[in-house]
Amino acid sequence: MTLREGSLLLLRVSTGTLMLVWGADKLVNVTHGVRVSDTFYLGLFSAPGLLKGFGVFQVLLGFLIVIGLLRRFTYPVLLAITTTTLLGVWRSVVDPLGWVVEGGNVLFYPSIIIFAGVLVLWAFRPEDSLSADARMKTHRQSS
Repeated sequence: MTLREGSLLLLRVSTGTLMLVWGADKLVNVTHGVRVSDTFYLGLFSAPGLLKGFGVFQVLLGFLIVIGLLRRFTYPVLLAITTTTLLGVWRSVVDPLGWVVEGGNVLFYPSIIIFAGVLVLWAFRPEDSLSADARMKTHRQSS
C-alpha cells in the first residue's frame, strides 16, 4: 500500500464514518437533530420523521463511502451534505473564536476541513485503488 492509497483510504473511511455517526445520531437522538436544525438550518429539517429519513439515508451513504462503492454517485451527494453543513456553520469558519462575528464556535471550524477532504476524495477518485469500485473494476478486467 502506497502513502497515497493509504491516505485516500483513511480519508474515505473517516469521512464515511462521520456520515454513519451523523445518521445514527438522527435515528437515536431525534431531539438533538431538531435542535441542530432549528439552530443552524432555520428549522427546515425539524420534522422528526424527516430527520429519521435523513438518518437512514446518511447511514446508508456512510456505509457506501466507507467501503468505496458507487463513488461516482456518493461523492457528489456527500459534497452536497458537507456544503450544506459548511453553509450552516459559516460563522464558525469565518470567525471560529467569535471575536467579530456573533455565533462563531471553534468546534465547528473543522467543517471546512471536512468539505476540503470530500473535494480531495472526489478529485482523486481514480487513484483510490483500495475502494470496492476499483477492486471490482480490476477484477472485471482480469477476468
